[in-house]
Amino acid sequence: MGRQKRESRWQGAGHRLCFSAKRRGLLLLAALCLSSRVHAQVVSPQAFAAVVDRHYNSLHSLSVHFTQKFDGMGMHRSESGVLLLKKPQKMRWTYSTPAGKLFVLDGHNAYFYSPGDTEVPRVPVKKLDDLRSPLRFLLGHTQLEKELGSLRLAPAENGSYVLMGVPKGMEQRIASVSITARADGTIQSMRIEETDGIVNTFLFSDEVPNAPAPDSAFLFQPPAGVHIVDGAPPV
Repeated sequence: MGRQKRESRWQGAGHRLCFSAKRRGLLLLAALCLSSRVHAQVVSPQAFAAVVDRHYNSLHSLSVHFTQKFDGMGMHRSESGVLLLKKPQKMRWTYSTPAGKLFVLDGHNAYFYSPGDTEVPRVPVKKLDDLRSPLRFLLGHTQLEKELGSLRLAPAENGSYVLMGVPKGMEQRIASVSITARADGTIQSMRIEETDGIVNTFLFSDEVPNAPAPDSAFLFQPPAGVHIVDGAPPV
């Protein structure tokens, strides 16, 4: 009788372990199915572009850390800092690497400064074609479907997506733009490939929606001895 009881307990424990393993398997299968359904919900590039639009159009300001990587013309350069955006069309790129570099857009003009410069070019928004400038449109009236032609969409890691296209009106300079964003529309990176083979990659992290952004942050004050001149942005 004692042996039969022990065997019965072992069998019961075995059944429980088997049920537990099956339950874990079912839960894993359910999670995989849910992940597949989340991806399936985005049925087109236009639908995902609208998700990104909604995320940024709902904000008044934004702060995010960036790393910019430049590859081309025999150069490989990496710079980083903090980007501050504010409606309407204001932005400030404060670089920590290299320290002191600055790009400010006050809504009307853009200013480019690097330590050691004696002159700072001032460029009207209408003449601005710097690759950082399109990001100002993320706040307020983003319509990626209208701004990018030949839209395509591909799944990325961790439930993210890559939205690809060519900026309309910049086809002679830009070969493609790839925007990687999470399912909620938060942009994680942007890759810009120019027609001459130059590639600029922006990586974004630690996004702070509606971050403090006083108007004074977008007023460029040249350092002592530095003069503002009308000109074109640096390459």
